Amino acid sequence: MNAHWNAFRDGLVAFHPRRPASGTDKKLSAPCSDRSRIRIAAARALTLLLALLLAHPTHSQGFAGLGQTAEGFAIPRPDRPFAFPIDHGAHPDYRIEWWYVTANLETASGEARGIQWTLFRSALEPRRGEGWESPQIWMGHAALTTPATHRYAELFARDGIGQAGVEPQPFAAWIDDWEMAGPTLSDVALRANGEDFSYDLQLSATGPFVPQGERGYSVKSQDGQASYYYSQPFYGVTGTITLDGVTEEVTGTAWLDREWSSQLLSEDQTGWDWFSLNLDDGTRVMAFQLRGARGAYNSGTWIRSDGTPRPLPPEALRFTPLEMAEVAGREVPVRWRVEIPEEGLDVEVDALNPQSWMGTLFSYWEGPVRIEGSHAGRGYLEMTGYE
Repeated sequence: MNAHWNAFRDGLVAFHPRRPASGTDKKLSAPCSDRSRIRIAAARALTLLLALLLAHPTHSQGFAGLGQTAEGFAIPRPDRPFAFPIDHGAHPDYRIEWWYVTANLETASGEARGIQWTLFRSALEPRRGEGWESPQIWMGHAALTTPATHRYAELFARDGIGQAGVEPQPFAAWIDDWEMAGPTLSDVALRANGEDFSYDLQLSATGPFVPQGERGYSVKSQDGQASYYYSQPFYGVTGTITLDGVTEEVTGTAWLDREWSSQLLSEDQTGWDWFSLNLDDGTRVMAFQLRGARGAYNSGTWIRSDGTPRPLPPEALRFTPLEMAEVAGREVPVRWRVEIPEEGLDVEVDALNPQSWMGTLFSYWEGPVRIEGSHAGRGYLEMTGYE
């Protein structure tokens, strides 16, 4: 691992025009041509590094290696209360972490749109380091989805030089010029761009942060793998999106997931199906199944309109794929039946665009969905591990 990290660091240093001294501005300033060269160099170096790290088969380590053992890293434990705003920031003692936003939007003419903004942090080693000695790396994903189009982009960055990071208060999360920032995490601007799309949105929370699982301790398998997990499912959204040079004003709702762990999956778990459902009566539902050799492990949270959560045990949820589609050369379920009998929920969840494939380094399906049945609404669906 040290050899891989040193090769990555040395390769990036060779391309980097300057190294900021300790205590300089968090965001690195450089001429546009230099920034472009840095981005290309970082992407190449990080892709090479991750390829080296994943050179051995990972089918026995879960999707994207998330079933790897967590030796040396901190492990989530039950009954740890969240401390805000500090927990909005990074937790470098844990191996993996993300700041994950999805939004269901409408244009002025009522056409459906969806966006994704995600910042991932990953620790290559269970140690801390300052500046160029930091073992943390960052990855960003952004997407814009319509019924006919799905566009996405991916960025890579290393830690310690201001190219990417998170500050809890005032809140700022960024990678290159993608940014989620505001006075607090309850009121943020959200911006990202790709080759042929961009968005500039304002998110304002109308409800509280919600702990997932048992007071924020979210179990992921029969073996007890777990994460710390909370959400902000009550954002209202305004702003603009741009696709192929055409800019539209949009409004809607957004959902933030904050999660960190060191071994998110058990070794036999190969992927998951995750649902965030915004029901028209104001209820929010988070539900997922993790697929593995021993069957699926289910979990979820029923969130009342006032933000009160009720954790759902594995037996309380049922997921049934209803329709498959060929997506990026594989069969993926794009219409589901989701049942929570205790709450009277029996709905069909249908993809707005079945071709919402994220062809990123770790590829997956992510897109907006429509909800019909006992309840109506809209939401987002993420599916991993379909090969």
